[in-house]
Amino acid sequence: MTDAAGRVGAVTSAVARQVRELRAARGWSFEELAGRSGVSKGMLVQIEGARTNPSIGTLCRVADAFGVSIAQLLEPAEESTVRISATADAPVLWRGDRGGTARLLNGVGEPDLVELWEWCLEPGEGHHSPDHPRGTREMLHVLAGTVTVTVNGVDHDVRAGHTIEFHADREHGYRTAGEEPARLVMVVVTPSGEWDRRTRSRGPRPT
Repeated sequence: MTDAAGRVGAVTSAVARQVRELRAARGWSFEELAGRSGVSKGMLVQIEGARTNPSIGTLCRVADAFGVSIAQLLEPAEESTVRISATADAPVLWRGDRGGTARLLNGVGEPDLVELWEWCLEPGEGHHSPDHPRGTREMLHVLAGTVTVTVNGVDHDVRAGHTIEFHADREHGYRTAGEEPARLVMVVVTPSGEWDRRTRSRGPRPT
């Protein structure tokens, strides 16, 4: 097994364990979690059985339903108050068709959910994201190249050295502008609480 395959397997196993434990702690059936997250029951069964490597969109929906960060789905909580991690060890949760990647560098879960991402987009690549839970905000800082960020159908070109901040509780996406690769760091901040996509409402997380 290659190192990359081993990392993917570790992520798949961690997600399976965390989703199973979080669902059991709440006493939710697969049907209840499916309703809250908008992810099919069949997919949830596959996830808990560690039989699939879920997409970034699926992970977002499941994490939102539980009121946790994606980072919590990927690994157990640690008791250490200090943690240093290498970019190479961060899980790749998205791969573009031309070699681009999105890595979840880290995340925290209290009081709000905060995630730190690194995105590398090759020319012609992009990612579309559905709306996140109400109150979610994103900040992107472009390190290299130019990125076109689309929010509610309006394009915003962001060059290297510039930062964009926007409400992410609406459809949005990112794509390279021009013929140069783009690299950016992203911070996603989501208010805490379980998000129910059926009612578009947030409830408190269990303590």
